[in-house]
Amino acid sequence: MKIVLAPDKFKGSLTAAEVAEALAAGLAEALPGAELVLVPVADGGEGTVNAALGAGFAPRRAAVAGPTGQTLIAEFAVSSGPEPLAGDGPRTAVIEMAAASGLDVLPGGVLDPLGATSLGTGQLIRAALDAGCSEIVLGVGGSACTDGGAGMLAGLGARFTDDAGRDLPLGGAALAHIAAADLSGLDARLAGAGGSARLTLAADVDNPLLGPSGAAAVFGPQKGASPSDVAELDAALARFAGVLGAAMGPAAAVAKDLPGAGAAGGVGYAALALGAARRKGIDVVVEFTGLRGKLIGADLVITGEGSLDAQSLSGKAPVGVAAEAAALGIPVIAVCGRSQLDPASRARAGFRSVHALTDIESDVATCMTEAARLLRRIGRDLAASIVENTDSKEPVR
Repeated sequence: MKIVLAPDKFKGSLTAAEVAEALAAGLAEALPGAELVLVPVADGGEGTVNAALGAGFAPRRAAVAGPTGQTLIAEFAVSSGPEPLAGDGPRTAVIEMAAASGLDVLPGGVLDPLGATSLGTGQLIRAALDAGCSEIVLGVGGSACTDGGAGMLAGLGARFTDDAGRDLPLGGAALAHIAAADLSGLDARLAGAGGSARLTLAADVDNPLLGPSGAAAVFGPQKGASPSDVAELDAALARFAGVLGAAMGPAAAVAKDLPGAGAAGGVGYAALALGAARRKGIDVVVEFTGLRGKLIGADLVITGEGSLDAQSLSGKAPVGVAAEAAALGIPVIAVCGRSQLDPASRARAGFRSVHALTDIESDVATCMTEAARLLRRIGRDLAASIVENTDSKEPVR
C-alpha cells in the first residue's frame, strides 16, 4: 500500500513536516510494509519556505529590515541548480513575506499599523536575485504592514519623496505625504524593470488595494488599525497608487483594482505593478513539491491543518491537496487539531473522513502541546482501520 502524507502545519504546535512525521510514525506501527511518502505542503503563507526545503530546496539567509526597521535574519529557499554565472539553468527562490515583514517578527509582538514596513521583503527579493534566481515565488500572509508595498519597492531600489524632496519615512501612514516616485534605481534584473527575473505572487485573497474591500479596511484591524487608522491608511494608499501609477505607467495604474492587490497590506499591488503573475498559493506549492507525480499509484492521501473551518474551503492547502487526489481517483482523509466543518462541507471539500485531535483529547491546550503524540495515535488508529477494511474488503474509512 502507498500512502501519501501531505499536511499543512498545525500553527502554534507543529510544522507541516512534523505533522507528516508524527502521522507516519503511527501508521508504520500497524502497516510496517506500507510505502509512506511525506510531502509537507503550505498555502503560500507561513510554512511555504519549509515546504520548499522539504522538497529539496536549499536554505539561504539574509540580514534584512524587520517590520519596524530593526535588522533580523530571514530565511528563504533556493532550488538546486547552477551557481550564479556558472550555467544557464534557471533557479527558483521561495520567499515568505512573513519572515521579514510579518506579525510574528514584530519586536515584542507590539503592533505598529501605521509605521510597519515591507522594506525587508524587498531586500529578501534582492538577496534571491543575488543568489542567481530568475524565478521568485513571493508567498504573502501574516504581514504586519499596510504600506502598499512601498517598502518592498524601496528595498528593490525605488525612492519615494515628499514635496520638499525628502525621503519618506517607512510605513503606510507616511504615504499621505508622497509627492514623487523615483524608479531609476529599481533593480534592473526584475522583469518589471526591464530584466528577465520573473515574480510570482502566491496569494489567495482577491481584494483590491482600496475601498471597503481593500487592504486597510479588511486586513488593517488585525494589524492593530483602529477605524480612524483604517481611514488614514486607505487615503494614504490612494495617494501612493496615484503617484506610482504616474511614474510606472498604465500597468501600475490598473494594478490597484486587480484581484490580489490588497493582499499583505498592498504588497500584492506593488508586485502586480512589477508584472507579477498571481497564483493560488497551494497551486504553486503543488508544483514545486512535485505532489502530482508523487500521488501516482497512491492508495490513500492524508492531508490536514490545525483548524478545518470555513476558511479552509477557500483555497487552503488541504482542499487543494484533496482536489489533486480527486483528479486521480484517490481517497482523501483529513486530520486536524479541530474541525468546524459539517458533514456536507467535508464531502464538498473532498474528504472521505476527518479526524481531529479534539475527538480524542477534549482539552485544547493539551492538543496544542502534545499534538505529535496525538497524531501518532491517529496514525495508529487509521492504520488499524485500513488493515481491518482491507481484510473485509471495505473501503478505507
